[in-house]
Amino acid sequence: MNFHILHDAHSGEMSYLLADLEAREAVLVDPHGRDLPVLQALLNERKLRLRWVLRTHHHDANGGERALLARLGAPLVQGDGAAGTQCAAHGDVLCFGQEPLRVLATPGHTLGCLSFAWRDRVFCGGLLAVDACPHQPYPAAPEALWDSVTQGVFLLPLETLLFAGHERRARAVSTVLEQRLWHPLFAGLSRDDFLARAAALHPTTPCAA
Repeated sequence: MNFHILHDAHSGEMSYLLADLEAREAVLVDPHGRDLPVLQALLNERKLRLRWVLRTHHHDANGGERALLARLGAPLVQGDGAAGTQCAAHGDVLCFGQEPLRVLATPGHTLGCLSFAWRDRVFCGGLLAVDACPHQPYPAAPEALWDSVTQGVFLLPLETLLFAGHERRARAVSTVLEQRLWHPLFAGLSRDDFLARAAALHPTTPCAA
């Protein structure tokens, strides 16, 4: 297997390449159109066939990013069924080579957010990086986000590795245990506490006196 992380130091955005080197098949998680030359070079270096392009979430109203990613020549999977994409549902299994990758529906950051579970790790996009997304620093659906985290990701084995779509201070990976104990918006809070804090992130929320 090959596992490669791409990090945009300016935006904090993270992309991931997973590859079955024996089968010469790969997937990309949260790639960006601006990185096409780098992504293609990584695939060409090991003579990999790109099987899937997976997006945990997107902010692509005019479809320009989808058009760029289509040049990679693989099905584009995301949770909203937009034109030119393949919709995936909770529990679907996507394979590359001999490797199965399971789709998890985790709405909240955006309504159609997906996470992708592979071996001992989950690629969860903006799910836990609640206010770190440069395009949307507040959850689109706070109630759904609470459920996705507390009734979904936090019930996975404690040692599960969680890979974010955005980072701060170069921190890209944590564990379920760490997030359950220390996440500033989930650990030790009630649902009402979380919703109050999430509301404070929204730009239309009045400032406290």
